[in-house]
Amino acid sequence: MDGLLLSIWFDKIPEKTVVWSANRNDPVEKGSIVELTTDGNLVVKDQKGRQIWSPISADTGISYAALLDTGNLVLASQDNTILWQSFENPTDTLLPTQTMKLDTQVIAHYTETNYSSGRYKFMLQRDGNLLLYTTNFPFNDAVAPYWLTQDSIGTGFQVIFNQSGAIYLAAGNGTLLNTVFPALESTPTQDFYTRATVDYDGVLRQYAYPKSTVATSGGRWPKAWTALSFQPSNICKRIC
Repeated sequence: MDGLLLSIWFDKIPEKTVVWSANRNDPVEKGSIVELTTDGNLVVKDQKGRQIWSPISADTGISYAALLDTGNLVLASQDNTILWQSFENPTDTLLPTQTMKLDTQVIAHYTETNYSSGRYKFMLQRDGNLLLYTTNFPFNDAVAPYWLTQDSIGTGFQVIFNQSGAIYLAAGNGTLLNTVFPALESTPTQDFYTRATVDYDGVLRQYAYPKSTVATSGGRWPKAWTALSFQPSNICKRIC
């Protein structure tokens, strides 16, 4: 994909893996800028000065932007109230400590190298159902579900990606309803970077990457992203 994106990525590994981007469907050219405006907003402007992206309307009182060590980009007021955050507006990836609220969707890349919105999405619907959908590409409208949490229909409240690496659907009172991916018992999270991504092929995968050399029973853990779990278990039986 040609053009530039305002992005967040893993910076301490050779693969600068992008986990979030602001203008994924509107890449800009060299000479474009990111600006915190005097009226309190964060904007991406192209080389001609046209506004391409802004997370919220103007005059919202944004005082500063901060990228946290969790990978969450936050925009806050002078009294440190968070007005907007990338964790509540994901693109194709979820990170540890991130949650999905009702009506949140995670949309796959179009291809391996094209970061624009693709043909699949992971969605926690307003009715509490958690599903993977094909989309009405090039639009993001859901077309047909090909995976869902069978035993928690209509009772979900949020999806939680905890610090142990587990991803699960929870009820409003915190009760665990359905496990999407289990905790990483064999791969301690303090030794690994982890993420969950809806890949361009429609599979939701849980990945781990060693922060340093990690020994295993068979030798050393590869210095690469390794898929530990995935949903659905056989994508071709679902949509091929």
